[in-house]
Amino acid sequence: MPIYLDHNATTPVDPAVADAMDGALREDFGNASSVHGWGQRAKARLDAARAAVAALVGGDPTEVIFTGSGTEADVLAVRGAAEALEASGRRHLVIGTIEHEAVLQTARALARRGWEVSWLGVDRSGIIAPDALAALVTDRTALVSVMLANNEVGTIQPIAALAAIAHARGALFHTDAVQAAGKLPLDVAALGVDLLAISGHKFSGPKGTGALWVRRGTRLIAQMTGGRQERNRRAGTENVPALVGLGVAAARARTRLAEIGRVAALRDTLERDLLAAVPGTHVNGRPDARVANTSNIGFEGIEAESLVIAFDLEGVAVSTGSACSSGTLEPSHVLKAMGLDPHDTQNAIRFSLGFSTTAEDVARVVALAPALVERLRAVTAGATSRGRDAALASHDA
Repeated sequence: MPIYLDHNATTPVDPAVADAMDGALREDFGNASSVHGWGQRAKARLDAARAAVAALVGGDPTEVIFTGSGTEADVLAVRGAAEALEASGRRHLVIGTIEHEAVLQTARALARRGWEVSWLGVDRSGIIAPDALAALVTDRTALVSVMLANNEVGTIQPIAALAAIAHARGALFHTDAVQAAGKLPLDVAALGVDLLAISGHKFSGPKGTGALWVRRGTRLIAQMTGGRQERNRRAGTENVPALVGLGVAAARARTRLAEIGRVAALRDTLERDLLAAVPGTHVNGRPDARVANTSNIGFEGIEAESLVIAFDLEGVAVSTGSACSSGTLEPSHVLKAMGLDPHDTQNAIRFSLGFSTTAEDVARVVALAPALVERLRAVTAGATSRGRDAALASHDA
């Protein structure tokens, strides 16, 4: 049986989500902006989905903007809030160094337009110290952006403390909660944030759906212009069937939080048994302050991509980190920011479990790992030896 341990990249669609989407595709084909019955039925389905998303994050439905992805939600938050404050003279951003590329690349794009960007570092475990933010934020800071839970190592940031520091200097605070939704209880009031982004396919909803919660009164410049959908903040005819699915997934995610302890126990078993079975392994990140499903393990003496392929050939899906960075040869920017040495940034495997993961899945992965790692280490050692011999021969000649 195939084993899927890459839930941080994407999750299987919940059957209830697929059923709801199928019904909406067949029956609720109206344009939600139309005033006739078909349009109003579609609008009612959107309203229900918006209420479900608001309940997931602890906000009000009027504060939820539907987007086409978590990336779009992050871009709308960072660029939209920055552009809204540009005329005020606040042209400074503080951005975490382990953020998703959606935030990092948007901040760099603003820097090319003359914005000042300060990069907020993390410690060896991937955590941001509040004092580090206090040293960077100024009266010119427009926005601070720090993710709630990291996609590669799972670390959870002290968002409430960080947001309080930003607000004390008059800055807005955005958090990318894409990897937290469905794994942690979310409460925007307790977090103290002004903007919070989520993505449907990370908690068993459909791809191509996301949402940005925006605290009432927060100014935001639309990045998608055209119609007046989403309260003039995101133009374009809403994808009603997909957003219906997002709403069902959001409701399901709240109820399934009761099961997260079982996932955490399986993750802990996987880590303990892997580290015992395979010498030269270690866990990257903090063992306590992290989401329940995520484990990032370094395997000394191998290249992570080779181990991902080896596991895949055995029917096990794992990853080297962010799916949005796949296909690159660059080391993990997250592990690099945490201060790992260059080789350790390239030998790490992310195991991200889900609600469908079983004890048998974990046992199978642990049983496979020693032989796979031993074989790859032998190949690496052989290649290193051959390279050294060739270099010596060239020198002697």
